[in-house]
Amino acid sequence: QEQLVESGGGSVQAGGSLRLSCAASGFTYSGVCMGWFRRAPGKERERLATISTGGGTSYYADSVKGRFTISQDNAKSTLYLQMNSLKPEDTAMYYCAASPNSDTYCYRRAYLYWGQGTQVTVSS
Repeated sequence: QEQLVESGGGSVQAGGSLRLSCAASGFTYSGVCMGWFRRAPGKERERLATISTGGGTSYYADSVKGRFTISQDNAKSTLYLQMNSLKPEDTAMYYCAASPNSDTYCYRRAYLYWGQGTQVTVSS
């Protein structure tokens, strides 16, 4: 059964950093699209960053470009999100997701497998 498990969330002051991890299992991790999303209270889900596990380019939303870095480790079937210069508006539940049918155009694909989320809270 496909499973994505996020970890690394927590509370941090503005300007701080966190690193999220997402362990994938139950599906072929290589050659797929992986992404990080977030949902803040009262707001729609936002696509933050995507990456191809086959080695394609990464995509970042304007809201996190230059502050967040997506990466992944095929050997560990694990996705990461390094978040620097965090702002209070980054407070949200963060989710990782997988789009298993292709590893191209990851920024616009539908994502089928989702983790349970990890909370990030940034205080001013």
